[in-house]
Amino acid sequence: MLSYLTKKIFYGALVMAGVIVVVFFLFQGFGDPTRLVLGQTADAATQQNIRKELNLDQPKWKQFVTYLNDVSPLSIHTREEIAQKKLNGIFIGGDTKFGIKAPYLRRSYQSRRDVWDVLTEALPGTIVLAMTAMLIAIVLGVPLGILAAVKKDTWMDSSSIFVSVLGISAPSFFMGIVIAYCFGFVLSAYTGLSMTGSLFETDPFEGRQVVPANLVLPAITLGIRPMAIIAQLTRSSMLDVLNRDYIRTAYAKGLSKNAVIWKHALRNALNPVITAITGWFAELLAGAFFVEYIFGWKGIGKVTVDALENLDFPVVMGSVLVSSFFFIVINILADIVYGIVDPRIRV
Repeated sequence: MLSYLTKKIFYGALVMAGVIVVVFFLFQGFGDPTRLVLGQTADAATQQNIRKELNLDQPKWKQFVTYLNDVSPLSIHTREEIAQKKLNGIFIGGDTKFGIKAPYLRRSYQSRRDVWDVLTEALPGTIVLAMTAMLIAIVLGVPLGILAAVKKDTWMDSSSIFVSVLGISAPSFFMGIVIAYCFGFVLSAYTGLSMTGSLFETDPFEGRQVVPANLVLPAITLGIRPMAIIAQLTRSSMLDVLNRDYIRTAYAKGLSKNAVIWKHALRNALNPVITAITGWFAELLAGAFFVEYIFGWKGIGKVTVDALENLDFPVVMGSVLVSSFFFIVINILADIVYGIVDPRIRV
């Protein structure tokens, strides 16, 4: 198991290295960062100083090596760089130090804040939204799939398939617009929900407060497609398991139908469902861009879209790297969960 996890972590590191290469060469050549930082009226001397600060006066290969050194947890920095960039970690050596540090994602062109601070401020909103959406998808999708499998070829099965196909076919951005308009505008007086809003809102009298109602519409919108896929996978996997010999043996031993379905059949049918859950959770966590933007939900997706509009590429690059990291970590954790749910996988 340890060697398997080591191999997965190694492959994950290779994927992250590939993402870093793509992200750097995709965004580094766009626009003139000195114009983005200073505006159109900056003088040549000030532009040159900014270009030097951002290492834009260096050849591309050297810019890439510097960027790789910044985002890598193992890196070499001078004493001045550590103080200037406010790097957090453990460093050893003289003027040039080797260290283990938190990745440095550089600073925003627009706000001049550390990209890591910008993203960590938005990350809790995305995590809460993704977890709530996935919880809705699991709570509705798994029972719906079980019901369809147990009631195969009945109206319940047909209705379940119809709802699943409808949920898979509807794009999230379209459903977001429809749900926001219907329940956040037209029926707002009855639902008490608004079209836009974040988990944390600032009131001029009461200060910063949590507004759970703002979570309802974006979470439902984001959970529709994974719910439909989970329902379909649960149905097909349960139909396969219910025809196995050990299920017939369980019935022959006198176990109740509920015990057979929930204790024996469901556990053995969960592997493809877990794959869908972990994959979709990683995707929701990594990129609920349009849903967050439509509902004005402050998360990594909205921050990234806003940064793209302002050509704030360090924020975009940092967002992609953080999202990729979460995707890799969640998939590694999924492999561990497989072994817990189905001991045969450990073998």
